[in-house]
Formats: sequence, structure tokens, C-alpha cells
Amino acid sequence: MTNQEIEQKITELKVEYVQIQNDIEKLESFNQSVEKLEGKLQEIEKELAYYHSIEN
Repeated sequence: MTNQEIEQKITELKVEYVQIQNDIEKLESFNQSVEKLEGKLQEIEKELAYYHSIEN
């Protein structure tokens, strides 16, 4: 994987992360369960850590 591909993947993950955070805020405002989305955020955090580690 090239550095450009890694940067692109990191950018995509960051966008997805922000979208999920927004979804969580909406669900919380209606007292809905957010456990699955919080789990997805954790997965994205792990992926970001991985891509940052191979970037260097």
C-alpha cells in the first residue's frame, strides 16, 4: 500500500467517524441505544491506529 493510499484510507475513516458521532448525538437526543455505533467507533479507532502505524 502506498502512502497516498494510506492517507486516503485515513481520510475516509475520519469522515466515517464524524458521521457516526453525529448519528450517536441524534440517537442520544431521542434516548435511543447507541451501543452498536459506539462499537463501530472503536473499530474505526483501531483501524486508524493501524494505518497510522504503517504510514511511518
